Amino acid sequence: MLTPLASGLRSFAFFRFLLGAGESANWPAATKAVSEWFPKSERGLATALFDSGSSVGGAIAPFLVLGIYTRLGWRPAFIVPGMLGILWLILWRWLYHPPETHALISAEERNMILADRPSIESLPKTRLRWRELLKIPQSWGVIVARTFTDPVWFFITDWFPIYLIAKGFDLRGSLIAVWVPFIAADLGNFAGGAATGYLVKRGWAVGMARKAVVVAGGFGMTLLIPTIFSSNLYLITALFALSTFFYASFSTIAHVLPTDLFPGHLVASVSGLGGTGSGLGTIAAFLLVGRLADAHRAGATHSFDSILVAGGVIPFVGMLLVLLLVRNNRFTDQGLTRRI
Repeated sequence: MLTPLASGLRSFAFFRFLLGAGESANWPAATKAVSEWFPKSERGLATALFDSGSSVGGAIAPFLVLGIYTRLGWRPAFIVPGMLGILWLILWRWLYHPPETHALISAEERNMILADRPSIESLPKTRLRWRELLKIPQSWGVIVARTFTDPVWFFITDWFPIYLIAKGFDLRGSLIAVWVPFIAADLGNFAGGAATGYLVKRGWAVGMARKAVVVAGGFGMTLLIPTIFSSNLYLITALFALSTFFYASFSTIAHVLPTDLFPGHLVASVSGLGGTGSGLGTIAAFLLVGRLADAHRAGATHSFDSILVAGGVIPFVGMLLVLLLVRNNRFTDQGLTRRI
């Protein structure tokens, strides 16, 4: 809401930095809430529910913001979404309580929710420092799952319309194509969450169920690569949609892993580490994308081919690293992480 006070580039960047700092707690808090309220077989779907909100918001926000901007100007276009965020914060503080103290659930419901807690409560409540958390391979598994996938998603959300223009398409006639990846991502969130929950209920170990979706996501995101060979709008849109579908499935597991691997008092901290990796990875990726685009433009070559190849390969490498890092080890035997 402070952005309209900006009077130049530096102040604008400062206020946008404050926005990022303020909203950075959303995902760790949501992950923590999932760990408190849902058993392991339902965490994937619950995570999909809140993670899909970013896709829904990304699809709706342009119409809301554009309507405000055209009627009231650019400053209200920042103020109104900010007010909606404050309204949501008030509702959250009023309505959210952990199941142990929630007044609107029965004892039977509370016991069902807490049935998965003994494995958490058996772990020590020692507060680990950041450097101690970073010595645990499972922490790096969470970080890698976000760092190697989220930059690709942000590239698609920010650059996909520009990519279509670079391919020679008229954006006015291709607007529906811009929507498709967001819709596919929503479907991918729920598909990933439902699939892993189904596998757990079928008797799969939690770790195997989560990794099955991670493998599908890693392979599915390589579908970005064939787009460089096509000039057909429908095929390009379909490939991007499939890529975002599998990204969202992968992302759901990336968010749910802290609840599977760590006791409740560490879930938000580890989730925050993943978010930090995601942010740093996205900054680095966007700097690289800009430099590559400028270099290709100077050489009169297509500016997105190498970027899309990297966007397909890097999540695949991330998948391999997650499989390597997220496993039972000596830290599990010491009781610092949960056995999966």
